[in-house]
Amino acid sequence: MPLTAIVVEDERLPRLALLQKLEEHKQDIEVIADCESYDSALQSILHHRPDVLFLDIQLHGRDSIALLEELRQTITLPHVIFTTAYADRRYLMSAIKLDAVDYLLKPIDKNELALAIAKIIHHEQQRQPATADEQRLSFRTANGKTIVHPDDIAYFQADGNYARLITFYDTEDIFESLAVLSRRLDPAVFVRTDRSTIVNVQRIMKLNTHRRVCILRSPEGTIVQLELSKSSIDCLLNLLP
Repeated sequence: MPLTAIVVEDERLPRLALLQKLEEHKQDIEVIADCESYDSALQSILHHRPDVLFLDIQLHGRDSIALLEELRQTITLPHVIFTTAYADRRYLMSAIKLDAVDYLLKPIDKNELALAIAKIIHHEQQRQPATADEQRLSFRTANGKTIVHPDDIAYFQADGNYARLITFYDTEDIFESLAVLSRRLDPAVFVRTDRSTIVNVQRIMKLNTHRRVCILRSPEGTIVQLELSKSSIDCLLNLLP
């Protein structure tokens, strides 16, 4: 069942542009209302109690930070993604204090929007853990199938038209491409950082931006090291809380 969302944007064209981009994520996010003013947003949010709020920083000259402060006196705040045309440090700090999921600059980039939504899905799924049987994943191999738990997977690496599965205890060639894996794996757990790599973000222990290395650790403490490009490291830095 998709999460419910309200879009708050005082300019018509940016509002329509964001609504259009969110159509691509309707399996995860259902927009139940869109508002163009402080007062209409306040009323709509209190009425619908959405899971997610896409919120413009300025609403016809009124401060949306004040809107959140007013809301939090009555309800638990939803996941908030701020949208703004300006990289204003003052608002950024306020967003951090309010535990905002992300702070997106207009015009909103599709990839950045997707990452912000992935963060929300990740947070929600942590609240609702699946059973052990539901979590197990199977992959086709030369000898049949291999079945693993997501916690045992460090990353996937492209290998021609197929992929290599790297767990914390073994490596195995699987008959699936990264494109296919990206469509069927949980995007809140497995993130495609570039054309050749999918990383289990829940197992990341450390990111070294200088050496461009990602350190992953299994629940039992086994360490796997993965070298990544600068853009991949930046992708993971933006995704992780």
